[in-house]
Amino acid sequence: MPETSGTSRSVAMLIALGALLYTTWVLELLLATGLDPVQAYVSELSAADQPFGGLFRATDLAAGLFVLAGAATALLTPPRRSWCVAGWTALAVFGLATAVDSRLPLSCAPTDDPECAARETAGLVPATHAAHAYSSTLAMAGALAGMAALTVAARRYRRWPALARVGPALLAVELAATVWTLTAVAAFEAGRGIWWLGAGQRLQVLTVAGWLAVLALSVARENTGPPGAGRPGTRGTA
Repeated sequence: MPETSGTSRSVAMLIALGALLYTTWVLELLLATGLDPVQAYVSELSAADQPFGGLFRATDLAAGLFVLAGAATALLTPPRRSWCVAGWTALAVFGLATAVDSRLPLSCAPTDDPECAARETAGLVPATHAAHAYSSTLAMAGALAGMAALTVAARRYRRWPALARVGPALLAVELAATVWTLTAVAAFEAGRGIWWLGAGQRLQVLTVAGWLAVLALSVARENTGPPGAGRPGTRGTA
């Protein structure tokens, strides 16, 4: 088991580092960003015209790469089970999209700057605004799919007890926060107010980070099989 345990520890460490770096936006509580955390997109902290944009872009890049590396390591470790493969693949997509997202920053902060919002509505902002929206959507879709699949794996294959217990509740919170965020985004784009968009999105990304932390802890505690496999002899062979 030493090799297996070592692989599990590597996956756990990579995922844990990704989770930690994915929460660096909380530094806005200490830094004079000038943005309202209840109203502003999290990604506006990384906008090209923001004072700490470089810091937040760098931490997002690192977070995405750590999660991608952890998921890829798990995927490359046989044997594999279908729900695990689906979940790790989705997390790899989340990690890659998050890293790409950090390289496609907004040029300005539309929820804080009316001129920026007007230019965005008129299509007078750089193409990175649209690209950023696509990469952010892909990242969150990957996170949701990964959370769902690996939570199912934890319960179906009777592994990762902490994730099996906490995963469903975190997934429910994530779905609620995603609905809140999407509704607020639609309202903002329709000129109907912001609807605490920033608060909803911060709950969304904080829940993802919390789930990743639980996953990392669960994988670190597992010594009976590689991170991509179900335990021998458990139900669910696919």
